[in-house]
Amino acid sequence: MAAVNIRLHCMTPPVSCETIATNPDFRPLSSVANLRVDLRYATATNFMGRDMYSPLDCAWAHRDAIDGLTRAITWLARQRRIAHLCVLDALRPQRVQEAMWAAVEGTPQTEYLAPPERGSIHSFGMAIDATLVDDDGQEFDMGTSFDDMTELSHPALEAAFLKAGALDAEHVSNRHLLREAMRRGGFNGIGTEWWHFDCGDRTQVRSTYARIL
Repeated sequence: MAAVNIRLHCMTPPVSCETIATNPDFRPLSSVANLRVDLRYATATNFMGRDMYSPLDCAWAHRDAIDGLTRAITWLARQRRIAHLCVLDALRPQRVQEAMWAAVEGTPQTEYLAPPERGSIHSFGMAIDATLVDDDGQEFDMGTSFDDMTELSHPALEAAFLKAGALDAEHVSNRHLLREAMRRGGFNGIGTEWWHFDCGDRTQVRSTYARIL
């Protein structure tokens, strides 16, 4: 395991990503029925432009987040049969978060990443990046792609962009459907990324859940 030099403030001892499969608090994304998975940081289709996860297996989440995904999928299936939840990122080890931060430090892109000393909720397996796809796996149009680090991705600014014509009614409707599904699963969205959802309170997660290194 790569060395982690940042001092981590957490009551629960950290866990190595290499041992995640033996940890009872974590479950594979594959254990969630009817969930689609397309981990973008295990490919080059992300803002870093390269695979950030191999050889690590990051297709995991904390059991609380897994339970939430199950609830979100159940609600979504009752609303629109052609809409399926697709996870784009889940567990993101601390060492990967550090590498991402190093790549954007000193640029405006830091708005979209938690600094390593505070830590991303992804590194606790308690955050999910998600979108919606149809029966054929085609993504719903959200107005921007995943990892689009512009204000057009900000849920907090959707009303203004809709009024200005930069987003249309379909974009906003699709985002609302995604947010409502995740809310039904107990997740909280954020104001700057339509795809990001936290499971539970960030402060509580950072202080009481195990961070994955």
